[in-house]
Amino acid sequence: MSAVVIDGFSVAASVRARVALSVSSLKASGLSPCLAVVLVGEDPASVSYVTGKEKALAEVGMEDRSFRLSGNTSESDLLALISKLNADPSVHGILVQLPLPKHIDEGRIIMAIDPAKDVDGFHPVNIGNMVIDRPCFLPCTPHGVLVLLKEAGITTFGAHAVVVGRSNIVGKPLSILLARRDCNATVTLCHTGTRDLPSITRQADILIAAIGKPRVITADMIKSGAAVIDVGVNRIADSTAKNGFRLVGDVDFIPACEVASYITPVPRGVGPMTIAMLMENTLLAAQRAGAAL
Repeated sequence: MSAVVIDGFSVAASVRARVALSVSSLKASGLSPCLAVVLVGEDPASVSYVTGKEKALAEVGMEDRSFRLSGNTSESDLLALISKLNADPSVHGILVQLPLPKHIDEGRIIMAIDPAKDVDGFHPVNIGNMVIDRPCFLPCTPHGVLVLLKEAGITTFGAHAVVVGRSNIVGKPLSILLARRDCNATVTLCHTGTRDLPSITRQADILIAAIGKPRVITADMIKSGAAVIDVGVNRIADSTAKNGFRLVGDVDFIPACEVASYITPVPRGVGPMTIAMLMENTLLAAQRAGAAL
């Protein structure tokens, strides 16, 4: 068996193209969708993510209101900026890039963002609405995973989905989304307290790795014919690479390809979908703002 590699880059491009058409239509009616991206400090991974978001905004025709703040920016100054953006009707979405410097309380920052502009989908109001299946902004990476499954033709109804990792950004919300009626999967959520992890992952029809450790899901942990979604993005040293490192996922990709039926690569798998779904959420925020006028 050799797994079908799911091309997240191409699926994300389709989503961005669809968003761009809607953005063009909104602009013709006098409404210009705008996202404010706030970066505090110079964490290399965060800088890379924000640069990718800025490129996507340009591609879909949205206004880019970026703020790059120094790493010693105070929590009160950041809260003041968020308050200003909340009150600005020309800004439809606000994204504060995580992680933040240690002197800033991430929870307090997330709570300060207007839920109607929380296009990351992290505010408790949006998370709560997601749990009870009410309209909300879905967290971008979990939503992107669902779109990839659908585009690949992978059936979630009645499937046993095993999610490895319980982060607030990916694991927890994804387990909830998969269990909702529109997906209808039976979900097992695994974490560091899980006993005999391989015995559980081998039961998965759909195995989602969101651990943040390179290649911890090995081929012998995968059920034959399972669909494997690798959310992990890990830097490992590589002296042959131009920048001295390369990216690998949480799954040992090449051996896993011989067991799985479908698999996402790293890079060009889930990563591009996160930014594409952010563009979709920002579009939705602008549409809702326009409808409220």
